[in-house]
Amino acid sequence: MHGAGEPSPWVRRWTHLVPAGAPVLDVACGPGRHMRWFAGRGHPVTGIDRDPAAIAAVRGLGRAIEADIENGPWPLAGETFGAVVVTNYLWRSLLPTIAASVAGGGVLLYETFADGNETVGKPSRPDFLLRPGELLAACAGLRVVAYEDGFLEDPPRFVQRVAAVREPAGHGRARYPL
Repeated sequence: MHGAGEPSPWVRRWTHLVPAGAPVLDVACGPGRHMRWFAGRGHPVTGIDRDPAAIAAVRGLGRAIEADIENGPWPLAGETFGAVVVTNYLWRSLLPTIAASVAGGGVLLYETFADGNETVGKPSRPDFLLRPGELLAACAGLRVVAYEDGFLEDPPRFVQRVAAVREPAGHGRARYPL
């Protein structure tokens, strides 16, 4: 995809929506490309992954949590973050929990594979491919600032991606620069 250390272009594009200094959660963080990106911009970062090697790789960046979030409890119950980042990961039953983890004034940056990807590569199982409109539906209660559902050439893949914000409580509609 992109260099192992490079953040997703989608995440880079919408980073400006993350409040300055706000804590950032990277779900299924892998080797920490997004944790590094946000830590380098002054954000305290938390990463969750079930892979011990991934957690070992990010331990010095911030809070690193080794947890099987597909088969165990959500380890951050009740916590919210100024940004929640998810890329190349889908576990449907966690979608409401992920959206609920976005603090008031915070942003959800989510990008993963979509229906159609089975025609060009992996993942190809329907369990790991978003259905049409599914990511938008998961953003109920958030204001969608940007959404894309389509095909990307390099490498070839079908994706859905969203940048969605939770309005700050009691402030009316905030201004989110595009």
